[in-house]
Formats: sequence, structure tokens, C-alpha cells
Amino acid sequence: MTTSETEHETREGFIRGLGLLDSTMIVAGSMIGSGIFIVSADIARQVGSPGWLLVVWLITGFLTVGAALSYGELAAMMPRAGGMYIYLKEAYAPLWGFLYGWTHFLVIGTATIAAVAVAFARFTGILIPSISETNYLIEPVRIGSSSYALSLSTAQLVGIVMIVFLTWLNTRGLKLGKLVQNVFTFAKTGSLIALIVLGIIVGLVSYPEIAAANFGDLWTVRGSLANVDEGSLTAVAAFGLFVGICVAQTNSLFSADAWHNVTFTAGEVRDPKRNLPLSLLFGAGGVIVLYLLANIAYLVTLRFDTIQDISINHSSRIGSAAADVIFPGFGATIMAVAIMISTFGCNNGLILAGPRAYYAMAKDGLFFQAVARLNRFHVPAWGIVVQGIWSAFYVLPRTVKTNADGTVAYGNLYGDLLTYVISSALIFYILAIAAIFVLRVKQPDAERPYKAFGYPVIPALYCVGAAVILAILFIYQTTATWPGLLIVLTGVPVYFIWRRSAASEPAS
Repeated sequence: MTTSETEHETREGFIRGLGLLDSTMIVAGSMIGSGIFIVSADIARQVGSPGWLLVVWLITGFLTVGAALSYGELAAMMPRAGGMYIYLKEAYAPLWGFLYGWTHFLVIGTATIAAVAVAFARFTGILIPSISETNYLIEPVRIGSSSYALSLSTAQLVGIVMIVFLTWLNTRGLKLGKLVQNVFTFAKTGSLIALIVLGIIVGLVSYPEIAAANFGDLWTVRGSLANVDEGSLTAVAAFGLFVGICVAQTNSLFSADAWHNVTFTAGEVRDPKRNLPLSLLFGAGGVIVLYLLANIAYLVTLRFDTIQDISINHSSRIGSAAADVIFPGFGATIMAVAIMISTFGCNNGLILAGPRAYYAMAKDGLFFQAVARLNRFHVPAWGIVVQGIWSAFYVLPRTVKTNADGTVAYGNLYGDLLTYVISSALIFYILAIAAIFVLRVKQPDAERPYKAFGYPVIPALYCVGAAVILAILFIYQTTATWPGLLIVLTGVPVYFIWRRSAASEPAS
């Protein structure tokens, strides 16, 4: 690749406009959403003690940073648009790359965008009460006799408007998209740092007995415990604690997900052989450090049984509860603003990066051909639009559940789908890190500007650790995991249909 291509326009038409800071902001900004302000309460019920809560986040940190340090080898070796789709295709077969890209489009990327958009709307509702999931513009309409319905509430409308706006914005070019990403990532990182620093200071100075109670008895399992299987297993038993730690990873790993999204944009990163591995390290490593410190701040400001009860009362959130200790009476409002900033920046990163994978698939004849073209702003506009349409659709379907007292409760379809595919996403991550070993055998002479840190130990430990968690999920969370495999497998016939269609098209 020539110098002019590296600094300006590549042969494919992309503009290499992302520096190291921009790339790091995509990593960090895509990772930090609303999860860190919410899921620790659920984890506390699953593992039952402050020490094991921190262990869960430490395991997540090891897995995430270990994966990022390893993944950098693939990113520097193949610095072109597509990310994991490219790596799986090169290491195994085109089908494996397609299954990841298809699952990312079908659920992982698009349903996450929908979930983050509705989270933005929910917390906007704290400031503007008329924005609510129960304030309907169109009342829920049941789909036949199924357990599903369609509705449009003011919160759903705000979520859709957010998706439409960010979709439009990112079709206008990389420069505008990265500006929004950088501004909002700096803002939400600053908000999280402020919560951590003020929480630790206020907690230690004003409520030293809380820190003494939590850190003085780190390991005793107590309080309100959640079942960690589909029976009655809890963290009281040693094996139940082990299962609970593994099951809790679905919360913490999901909160730390999307760390690899920057590799979708590899074709737009300047000096990618250097900047991609560094951005993965700085972005993922920095966010994990903040996540660990945030949990320490929670344990300094809130009693552990209070944290556990928060996960039962979903009208409250652990981040809001901690903020209310720091700013009595104003915590919910302050945290609502912080999460609105966080989710807005998170969704911008997701909407910016994902279509680059669909672009690479379309280039191979495995997606809509319009997605393989760049617009006059040098971005895959049709890929961004198709992703936006599917994401916005996910905001509308509702799950319907009849309670014991006869009342009807409405959930969100995207929530169920994301629960199903978390385990399947972990399969793809294991395959991607294992691809380092495979490609060192298949392509021993390929240029590797960066080699996986700690190879072969760290990549192997990641694969083993993730595989153990995956096995526990499939054994003890069957209804939440096996459907995810079916979602992935829907891509098999689609792959062969698209491949046949591409083969039948006349050569240009």
C-alpha cells in the first residue's frame, strides 16, 4: 500500500481518517453503555458477596483485555474493513465468517442498537415523564394468539428517532461520525470517573461503616440470592457459587462487549498495523480499569444487601443509588443525564462500525450488493441504512406475559434475542482468538507487525476460560442459550442461497 493510500484514500475508496485517539474512542465508546450502571446489582445476587462480585469483574477484565491483546495480531495482519468476518473467513472457511456477520446483522449488532436506544429513552423519561414505555401512541396489538405484540410508546418513538438520527449522521462521512464519537466518549468517561472519585471520597469520609462492612467481610455469601440454574441452585453451595460466577459473566461480559468493533473500520484507520493493536489495548484496558473502580465505588457507598435489593426493584439502578448518596435527592437526575450521554455515544459507535462488516460481506457476494458501494462521503451508506431499518424495527415488537394475578406484562423482543445470542457470540470470540493459532500454521510467512502478547499462553487461557463459561451456560441456562445456536444456524441456508446467487451473476 502506498503512502498516499495510507494517509488519504484506499483502493476501495475508504478514507483513512481515524488516528490512534479516534480508534481508541471507538473502542471505549462502544463498550461503555448503560450496563456498568445497572448489572452489578444482578451479579451481587448471583454470587452473594462483595469479594465474589469483584472477582466476576476481574475475570471479565482478564478475558476482555486478554482477548484484545491477542486480537491485535489479527487486526494488524489484515487491516481492512470487515473485522471478525475477515478473520474467521481466512482462518476457517467463508461460511464461518458469514455466520458471524449474519448473526451480527440479525441480532448482535442491531438488537444491541435497539436496546441502547430504548435505554436512552427510558432515562430521558426521568427528565421528561411523558416519555415512557407505558405512555402509548399505539396500544399493544397482539400478533394472533402468540406471546408477542407490536406497540409504539413515547419511549419507543424516542428510541427510533435516536436510531434514525445517528444513522443519517453516519451516512454523511467518517469525519462527522468520529467527531460525535470523540465528544460523547470523553463526556461519558468523565462522568464515570466523576462517579468513581466522588463515590469513593464521599463513601470513605461520610459513611466509613459501609466500606468497613463490605470490605471487612468480603467472602461470606449472604443476602438475597438468585437461582443460577433453572432449578434451585444458588451461591450458598460451593458448586453453586462456581456456576453463579460463570452465569454472571453474561452480565459483565455483555457490559464490556463491542471492544473489537474498531476492527470493522480497519480500512479507515491510519497506520493500522500500529494503531489498531494500541487502540484495542488502551480502549479495552482503560474501560476495564474504570469498571473495576466503579464497583469499588458502589461497595464504598452502598451496603451489599442494598445492592442486592436494587436488582429486585428494577425501578432503581445501582448507579442511581450510588449517585444519590453523593448528591442526596438529585442522584437519579444526575445519573439519568450521565446514562443518556453514555448511551448516545455508545450507539454512535455501534452504528458507525457495524456496516463495515456488511460491506465486506457484500464485496464477497454474501450480502445485498448495494451495501458493497461507498457513497460520495466514502462510507457504506446503504449498509448503515439497512442496519438502521432493522434496528429501528426491533424497537417495536413486545413480548407478552400474563402474571399470576391476571395482569399482562410487556417486555421487549430484543431483550430475549440478546439473551439468546450472548453465548453464541462467545463461540465466535473463542474461534477468533483460536484463529491466531490456526493462521500461524496456515500462513506462517504472513507479515505480522504485531504478535499476540503472551503467545501462546494468554490466547490459550482465554480460549479455555471462555470455553468453561460457555459450557456452564449451555448446561445450566439451557433456555437462554440453545435458542442462540438456532439463530446462528439460520445463516447456513442463507449463505448457500447468497453464494449461489453470486455465482449465477454474470461477471462484470
